[in-house]
Amino acid sequence: MLEKTGVATEQDLAKAIPTKERLAKGPVAIIECFQRIPCNPCYTSCKRGAIKEFEDINDTPEINFEICNGCGVCVSNCPGLAIVVVDESYSNEEALVKIPYEFLPLPVEGSFVTGLDREGKPVCRAKVMKVLNTKAMDRTPLITLAVPKELSMTVRFMKHHDIYSDNTFICRCEELTLGELRELIRKGYNTIDEIRRISRAGMGPCQGRTCRQLIMQELAAATGKKMSEMPISTFRPPVKPIKLGTIAGGERGE
Repeated sequence: MLEKTGVATEQDLAKAIPTKERLAKGPVAIIECFQRIPCNPCYTSCKRGAIKEFEDINDTPEINFEICNGCGVCVSNCPGLAIVVVDESYSNEEALVKIPYEFLPLPVEGSFVTGLDREGKPVCRAKVMKVLNTKAMDRTPLITLAVPKELSMTVRFMKHHDIYSDNTFICRCEELTLGELRELIRKGYNTIDEIRRISRAGMGPCQGRTCRQLIMQELAAATGKKMSEMPISTFRPPVKPIKLGTIAGGERGE
């Protein structure tokens, strides 16, 4: 799986994640490096000796979570960007995830961004708590994100655009925003057909190919149901844009 997709398996991750008790104590580095390659900057950069000395330069890193204090030095020194720092002691509802970020422009402290998982899929709204960019980091700034605590082991990157903002368009054809959709759900419209009838979402030129999945995701989150358990919208022809000439029985001139 890792060799084919670049995404670690659950078995790989289980070896890298600290215990719940250690996570609750405070910040700790998590090294998601699972391939034997000649690389050891994480070991040489750790001044506390939390990362075990390599017997072979190709060894995968081993970390003593009890010694690690989550300083983040190894994060910016890892060429593969395979290390993050997680702090689940931040609050009852949120955890801090410190990630390496080598893109410009850097996010602004206090702004909201979209948290991404290991596959690059959006999973939550995240707040930028701190941006650390010093000369010693060798052009690998560290971004600290506040994320829902239950996603501390899921969020591993970010993108600037906050797709969870109420101003985000869910249905571009009918200009339905996420905020408007959430308000309709609060008013009791709890199926995609009800949403469509009241807002026309899914009735534009694309016939819901863009917004249908997004609306169902929001409904699932609001109702606590799985998407597989929710009724899908009624499909009526045409299910995709076609020319009027086709409906009339042929192209002009035929």
